[in-house]
Amino acid sequence: MARVPYLTAETVNDPGEHLSGFTGWDRSNLLRARANSPAALAATMHQARWIREFLTLPARYRELAILQVGYSTQTLYEWAHHIEIGLANGLSEEDIDAIALESADAPTHLEEIDRTVLRAAREMTRDLTISDSTFDDLRRHLTAAQIVDLVGLIAFYNGGVRVMRALQIDLEPHFRGFIERFPFDSQAA
Repeated sequence: MARVPYLTAETVNDPGEHLSGFTGWDRSNLLRARANSPAALAATMHQARWIREFLTLPARYRELAILQVGYSTQTLYEWAHHIEIGLANGLSEEDIDAIALESADAPTHLEEIDRTVLRAAREMTRDLTISDSTFDDLRRHLTAAQIVDLVGLIAFYNGGVRVMRALQIDLEPHFRGFIERFPFDSQAA
């Protein structure tokens, strides 16, 4: 049970009209909880727009990095939501299964750049930085702009999973099937 109320467009108190022009946020428990602070929700929506529309990374790398953050932190909400988004953006079920395998240092079908993106996300999540060797590998595959975007993306989602966990955000029922298909304990299964 969430620690704050889930608001809707009808119940949010937004005298500063921070949310004017934003629609659809009230379909997500995370965003409905963030609506308790309309200015914070608006900032989150602007960040989400950057991720959707202006990120210089291909969608594949974006979703692999986000899924790795969800997997590394064992955050069901993040994991399930981005399994759906990842599949819609071209990831295969085998790609998603590979995240658990890569996290366990097991071999996978993934290309070097995919493995490097996952490793960078794991390192930033665990160590708050990226090792020199991983950063050098990123430089071989990505432009400076793409690296900056990747680092910003990983940082943003690491902040997001902490909000989800601290506020105890409930997973919406229609996402439960993703957790059943891709459980956290499926490493090397």
